[in-house]
Amino acid sequence: MPRPRTHDPDAVLDAAESLAVRSGPAAVTIRAVAAATGVSNGAIYHTFGSRAELLGRSWLRAARRYLAMQTELVEAHLGADASASDVIAAVIAVAETPVAFAEQYPDSGKLLLTVSRGELLGDELPAEVAAELAGTDDTLVRLMVRLARALWGRGDRAAVDVITTCVVDLPTAILLRRDRLAKPIARQHLRAAVRAVLAIGPPDRPSTPPKGTP
Repeated sequence: MPRPRTHDPDAVLDAAESLAVRSGPAAVTIRAVAAATGVSNGAIYHTFGSRAELLGRSWLRAARRYLAMQTELVEAHLGADASASDVIAAVIAVAETPVAFAEQYPDSGKLLLTVSRGELLGDELPAEVAAELAGTDDTLVRLMVRLARALWGRGDRAAVDVITTCVVDLPTAILLRRDRLAKPIARQHLRAAVRAVLAIGPPDRPSTPPKGTP
């Protein structure tokens, strides 16, 4: 029987996270989390309101940790006098975030990078948590816009799409889908792929707007 602990919301989130990545989202019940933490069912409901909110808060914490790491990597490379090579290094560092994140936060990494967000959260997510999750999406978009502007002086959809390919699509394909986070050769492939995509860059902006454009 687990020893009772001081009611620490992070300990509850840790338990929910661990259950989700080891046994699947269905294993995350208030009773199971209470048994794992020694926190009473009532205390968990008082803090999180529902199982859906507990799952949502678990995902949200992981997403915020991930974004914080990406933001720190960008800040480390981009200064007032950042060169094109500095920006490319920043994009590569952001693309490699899954590796560092999985090392620093193993369970958060598995939750965020290998468990489907739709499978975990379902359709019962409280509106407040859904809004906060949408905020993390907006933060990522702003980060990608910043990288696009730093590299090409533009933050339009086409430029951001290239950055998205580099920091979302390529890491997913090269590192995550084939479970290659721990393989150095996979990181080399990722860096080479990112550099190749950035070398091509976004298409030129049209000199005249298309017909029908206001």
